[in-house]
Amino acid sequence: MSPSGSSVPVRVVVVGFGPVAARLVEHLEPLVSAGRVALTVLGQEADPAYNRVLVADVAVGRTRAAAIGLADTDTLRAAGIDVRLGVRVDRIDRPFRRVLLAGGEAFDYDRLVLATGSRPVRPRLDGLQGPAGSDDEHPLPPGVSFLRDLSDARAVAAALAAQQRIVVLGGGILGIEASLAAAEEGGRVTLVHHGRSPMRRLLGDGSRVLATALQQAGITVVAGTSARIELKDGHFAGIGLEGGTRVDGGALVLACGVRPRTELAEGCDLAVADGILVDHTLHAVGTDDIWAIGDCAEVCCLRSSCRACAGTTAPQGLIGPGWQQADDVGAAFVAELSGDGTGSTPVPGPGPAAGADPGVRRDPVVVLKARGVDAVAAGETDADPWTVEPGLTVAEWADPGHGRYAKMVTRNGVLTGLVCVGIPRTGAELVLLFERGSELPADRSSLLRLDSAEGLLTASPPGPATTLCRCAGVTRGTVQDSVTAGCASVQDVSAATRAGTGCGGCHDGIRAVIEQHFAAAVAS
Repeated sequence: MSPSGSSVPVRVVVVGFGPVAARLVEHLEPLVSAGRVALTVLGQEADPAYNRVLVADVAVGRTRAAAIGLADTDTLRAAGIDVRLGVRVDRIDRPFRRVLLAGGEAFDYDRLVLATGSRPVRPRLDGLQGPAGSDDEHPLPPGVSFLRDLSDARAVAAALAAQQRIVVLGGGILGIEASLAAAEEGGRVTLVHHGRSPMRRLLGDGSRVLATALQQAGITVVAGTSARIELKDGHFAGIGLEGGTRVDGGALVLACGVRPRTELAEGCDLAVADGILVDHTLHAVGTDDIWAIGDCAEVCCLRSSCRACAGTTAPQGLIGPGWQQADDVGAAFVAELSGDGTGSTPVPGPGPAAGADPGVRRDPVVVLKARGVDAVAAGETDADPWTVEPGLTVAEWADPGHGRYAKMVTRNGVLTGLVCVGIPRTGAELVLLFERGSELPADRSSLLRLDSAEGLLTASPPGPATTLCRCAGVTRGTVQDSVTAGCASVQDVSAATRAGTGCGGCHDGIRAVIEQHFAAAVAS
């Protein structure tokens, strides 16, 4: 590898061009302009990087495909970056440090970053399975699609335009958000899920409250085990459930989860578990020239003494942690290759923050993003309220008639888990306490008053240090500063701060900041 002071640029190849890869490219672009890096980006899709989380919004017509774009190919190429779209990497030749495409073209590298993301899970149902061993590549029947990329969005949009009943298979957060988005835009939707109620594993009894909210939103909710896809004249016509029940529809959206894309890593003998195993510098385990970031990366350094890697280490599938990984790798590359004489700098990595107990891991916060349906969960959501264990306290409230549910799990008074459905202000406060590792008040029920009529009137506004955009880690104060500087729309704020470029769940909060600013200006 060329030293930072060499006139020969370091060859960096990035495999994948999704949101996480686009974030890394932003960091590397100045190095390309300075002649220190020769950067090649290999994307399998024909479209440049876009915000995959907002594909459902494109499908139902809430936004345009152009509005969720995260990179401009012409601009990157003009900056000297070799961007290849619609290409498939066939294999990685590690001994010769070479990436080979399916068409035979090869790219040599000094540093290789795998940002291959994940692929949607294809359920094993009669009518969906192709020839043996070809399920993932075999075309789906007409009328059946995932909701993962822009081509899927176009298929769902066509079904909505034709006023077909849309069947969504999968009761996880992806399936629920897709169902709500389609129903809110006037679509006829049936959600088919396995188990007693949607998201039961995460929300517990709160999932029953959520199911009621979905029905009130106009969604037909059907519980059952799917057995087969039924076709009429070669086109999707319904799902057959075990027991003989049939759910009719004109289009089927598969929302059965995602699986990290690890085939390239496996093919070149990198360590793989659920994802590509990386250490806390995001190097592929056992290598010094390969990194993995985003949905495909599993942080597990394989050291038995590492408390941070104890327990579940599977990829989270969330855009925020992926962007943080891109920031960490990008910062490390810049520090080492910028030629400022600083030399190699350790990557902060996805481990504990500075000053934190290295044995503590904060679980991701899962937020359901939909208009009028609020749910949030984090940490220990499955703790039993009746368990007798020193230091453990579980408080649980349910008000099914008003669509409200809350669960708070504490250990020695510190919040370690939460579930909130239908009480957004309480949920927001608990998330803040959870992320800070704070103790709860002795009277847990006092937090529920935040969503009461009295609480809405007396609640203090969030401070400038409060995180407004969880995906990008942007505070309310940063958004307020951007609005003061002239940003007058969510799009303006996103361009200036990156807030709102992830899941979109903070858009209402950004709009509120903008409205408050201009209301104050008018009043003065």
